[in-house]
Amino acid sequence: MTVPMLDKSNIVAFIADIFERRGAESYLGEPVTMSQHMLQGALLAEAEGAPDDLVAAALLHDIGHYTSEFGPYSPEDSRDNLHEESGAKVLEPFFPPVVTDCVRLHVPAKRYLCATDKAYFDRLSEASKHSLSLQGGPMTQDEAEAFERNPHYREAVRVRIWDDAGKTPGAETPEFRYYMPLLERVVARQAR
Repeated sequence: MTVPMLDKSNIVAFIADIFERRGAESYLGEPVTMSQHMLQGALLAEAEGAPDDLVAAALLHDIGHYTSEFGPYSPEDSRDNLHEESGAKVLEPFFPPVVTDCVRLHVPAKRYLCATDKAYFDRLSEASKHSLSLQGGPMTQDEAEAFERNPHYREAVRVRIWDDAGKTPGAETPEFRYYMPLLERVVARQAR
């Protein structure tokens, strides 16, 4: 696939095309597709009255699973693209730091919550528990303190909670195009 020259005028349409073509792919052992999962996260954020930036972060938090769509990323992609890092990297030129930090930190936020909320682990799906073991398990005290020094860690924790809740089979959500104006507003504000 040839990747177009991406800029603020076409990034949202490009992401919409990815959702359209690849959104029906399975979501790593969960009972929903990738697009259902990300759309549910955005809807949950919106239902809580979250600002546009956090709705965008909830919608795009797993975009790193599709980084191959953005052209070659790194040699590690063939083994583990660290979807949180690769997703943040592809969004950074277009989205504000709170969005990219939430994308980058949504995996560490799971590890943080497992370390700071003893009941949180029990609420994780089996697939999430398995991925937690691959991602380093619950944070140590030092890791949790370092995580809390990130200026957007609270927002990342909110995105993580929507991430965990966005796995309901058959849940009604808007289509991706519903969120396009919101994403375009976020991108336009960042470009100013």
